[in-house]
Amino acid sequence: MRFFLAGIMQGSHLAAAIHHQGYRGHIKALLARHFPGAEILDPLDDHADSLSYDEQQGRAVFHHHCQLCRDVDVLLAFVPEASMGTAIEMWEAYHHGTVVIAVSPMTHNWAVKFTSHVLLADLEELEARLASGDLSKRISALLEQAG
Repeated sequence: MRFFLAGIMQGSHLAAAIHHQGYRGHIKALLARHFPGAEILDPLDDHADSLSYDEQQGRAVFHHHCQLCRDVDVLLAFVPEASMGTAIEMWEAYHHGTVVIAVSPMTHNWAVKFTSHVLLADLEELEARLASGDLSKRISALLEQAG
């Protein structure tokens, strides 16, 4: 199984700044524990210095990540606040048959709500649903439905 870890990076920062990315390690550890052998694609792994990219390189990386969102089994999006990049990744994944799981308190935000197959309130709920096996069953059912 292939996962794409989407999540807030720049968010609404006006300056060239990135939100704290500690959630990525936590989510990757959870996925590795509950989906042994899964491939977890994290865009930050190869692009930690992306804010220094020139326009051509930034554009290429952005579009490559959008393509990856279409080609994985599951996109897990961490969206504690608005993130245009994550919303685009969710849209691409959803409209190309990828299972989309969002971890977000923004339950009334249409971009989050209507491009997610599963919407979890926070990391604690993600952890609980993984531990119970419920999320794994839901992912399997959604993948089976997609055929």
